[in-house]
Amino acid sequence: MAAEAGFLTRAATIYSKSQAFKGKHGCSPSKLLLLSKTRASHSIDDKNEVFKQLGLFSLKKKIEDAVIRAEILAAPALELEEARRIKQEETIRQCDLWDDLAKSNEILVKLADSAKVVDALKDLRYKAEEAKLISQLAEMEAINYQLFKQAYSASVDVSTFLDQYEMLRLLKGPYDKEGACVIIQAGSRGTYPQMWIEELLSMYIKWAERIGYKSSLVEKNPRHGSVQTVTIELEFECAYGYLLGEKGLHNMVESISGSFEHKVISAYVDVIPLSLNTTLDLQIKDEDLIVSPPSLVEQAVSLKHIPTGITIHSSGQRSYFANKAKALSRLKAKLLVIAKEQSASDITCIRREAIADGLKEARRYISCPYKLVEDVKTGLQLPDLSSVLEGNIEPLIAAHINLRRTE
Repeated sequence: MAAEAGFLTRAATIYSKSQAFKGKHGCSPSKLLLLSKTRASHSIDDKNEVFKQLGLFSLKKKIEDAVIRAEILAAPALELEEARRIKQEETIRQCDLWDDLAKSNEILVKLADSAKVVDALKDLRYKAEEAKLISQLAEMEAINYQLFKQAYSASVDVSTFLDQYEMLRLLKGPYDKEGACVIIQAGSRGTYPQMWIEELLSMYIKWAERIGYKSSLVEKNPRHGSVQTVTIELEFECAYGYLLGEKGLHNMVESISGSFEHKVISAYVDVIPLSLNTTLDLQIKDEDLIVSPPSLVEQAVSLKHIPTGITIHSSGQRSYFANKAKALSRLKAKLLVIAKEQSASDITCIRREAIADGLKEARRYISCPYKLVEDVKTGLQLPDLSSVLEGNIEPLIAAHINLRRTE
């Protein structure tokens, strides 16, 4: 209520200053910010015509759509999350937290998450009201472009939060809430494969920045004079759930000059859960591992799991033992995921021959004769290759999350 009252006070101040300026100078201050001197008409049709003339009609429509969407979704979502939070508080009151510390920690984490979502949904309602009120103020007497930009900015925040909230509700997998370790490996040697993995690396880094998070480039592994593998870690909740659909072969398809043939540059993307708050409860026998020995030249470690043939590298840590611990953690996470995918009771039941299924083509990036991104598994096609490589992969992520929900 305090935030709402504060906002209404600010809105009233804006309007009162506008009226005072008009009384003194005979015109509204918003006229100083007009793209055109055209005044808004009292007719809705005339107003819309003015918006079109000023290039603001689509902006106004997006603001209205975001506000309507928030009004429809925010109230029931807030009611649902409040009920979930209350239920978790009752669970805490009814059990002895000291009896089972692991379970207690899980309950407390869930309670904190629920409280965070409730607060975010309340903020969302305030932002929607803010966008609505500022938009209305922008229409008073004259069309104020700067106020419309402010309202649009608030509406973008509303839409972004609702998109993320709706996707989060669909993430039900056992590791979906974890961070993510993304490993990008060139399909072959040479300059072009190296450039391609660098482009994919940039795409994921920019995507993380778009949604307000940072990623850590933890290692680049050179081999035969060029970088063959890059690894990034995204230490924020649900990164694994978001990026799970990225796993597989990513092929850049280019035309060969003066020919109808095409050149395909491949990179393999692997996505492994990155535990944020817990230690993976999995024991691997020493006799099942081949560990690269310490070296005076570098601190990198390579681990091979003999039963499955899986090899994991780590070179981003300062010591051999730290790299060994990091590689072992990644190996455990990968084995647990594979066991889950194969419905195996434990890692000893993993079918080695079925692991190769993960090498299937995931996505095509076609640069010529037309620019197109085609997601193989979901069938989604996006016509703007440059936008996708700039990190705009939310539609692809949403398509995969929705597909997993139906499987």
